[in-house]
Amino acid sequence: MKNCNSCGKCCETAGNGGLAATAEEIDWWEMHRPDIARYAQDGKIWIDPDTGDYFARCPWLKRSPDSRKTMCEIYEDRPDECRQYPIDVEQMIRHDCEMLQPFDLKHLKRAQRKLDEIMIDSRPPAGRWP
Repeated sequence: MKNCNSCGKCCETAGNGGLAATAEEIDWWEMHRPDIARYAQDGKIWIDPDTGDYFARCPWLKRSPDSRKTMCEIYEDRPDECRQYPIDVEQMIRHDCEMLQPFDLKHLKRAQRKLDEIMIDSRPPAGRWP
């Protein structure tokens, strides 16, 4: 498994209601980051405040000038669901994650163990998953 190369494929799937935020996160945004909170509505996130429709992809994803890399404009204040992504190798496969290598696809359990090692600091302790 390679390191993340900031391809942004995971964030491309974060629109159309594909991502959630907790009430606590939304409350925090309302107090400290109203620019983010304006895209939350009735507990849902990445809603266009003008139309009430979901954005097709995360509105905070920006492409580099050469279009090879992406960056998250709210990286430090992103939802926990983003921090904890990817949960499993299956999710990475569905999103065509570029971290995966051919060897990983042939050895899914090993790849999952590697992913769990990589993500250890981004996930809640065992038994604390929602």
